Amino acid sequence: MSRTAATGTSLAVNANAIFDRPARRLRRDRAADGYSDHAFLRDVMVEGLLERLDAVKRTFTDVLDIGVPDRSLVVPGARIARVDPGFRFAQAAGGVQGDEERLPFADGSFDAVLSAGVLDQVNDLPGALTLIRRVLRPDGLFLGAFLGGGSLPALRAALRVAEGERPAARLHPQIDVRSAGDLLMRAGFALPVADIETFDVRYASFGRLLDDLRGMAASNILIGRSAMTRGTLARTAAAFAAAAGPDGRTTERFSIVFLTGWAPDASQPKPARRGSATSSLAAALRVPSSPPPKAD
Repeated sequence: MSRTAATGTSLAVNANAIFDRPARRLRRDRAADGYSDHAFLRDVMVEGLLERLDAVKRTFTDVLDIGVPDRSLVVPGARIARVDPGFRFAQAAGGVQGDEERLPFADGSFDAVLSAGVLDQVNDLPGALTLIRRVLRPDGLFLGAFLGGGSLPALRAALRVAEGERPAARLHPQIDVRSAGDLLMRAGFALPVADIETFDVRYASFGRLLDDLRGMAASNILIGRSAMTRGTLARTAAAFAAAAGPDGRTTERFSIVFLTGWAPDASQPKPARRGSATSSLAAALRVPSSPPPKAD
């Protein structure tokens, strides 16, 4: 189990890690040159985060952007610090290289933290969310987006056909929207909200899907992963093609989980104390009976 030091930085390595952290950095560095050609999912995430931010009638002055292949997350009038697990992404965005579980910032440094497209590849997500909450000032806002449960069903089905009853671990575990909301509460956020948006893409071939996954730094980084043999690749490609529609294209679905949470503050609305109601719900919903008929 990982532990969090009093400085706000996670120091211990999660003994149950499933993601290969060095491989993650390498994949992000390799994706840097051509990332813009495969950034459609991040574009959707950034648009969603900025829409949610715009709905908050508040001025933000110090913002942290986590996961920065580009500078598309812009908050007018705010100072923005950027951090990315990959060196090349961090360098290109004028930020620093760092992992979500080891944020190099003091507690209470920001009034908003935004993150698009990286929290689904974190070994200790509860710990990372806790650190995000700690670097926020009281009543600070966290907005996050990542690929969640229900994503890549066509690829998952094709791999089952290709590898039979004993498939290798090739797809990352996915967090569904309900679990995401629970994680926000576990990390100590107030007023947590988790919602999901789906995004369908039509692929002409299995190879085009693989190109996008590699190009967006979303290919397999599981510890103990094994390379696909030529036979497995061929069977997967055939199964993927067999699911195509009349136009020869296969629909793949990406499900994006959006998170909203606030650092606790005394000024925030609190739920009513249990048992404090002055009237019952049953009484409020009771349909009044018809009045008796008047006598002649």
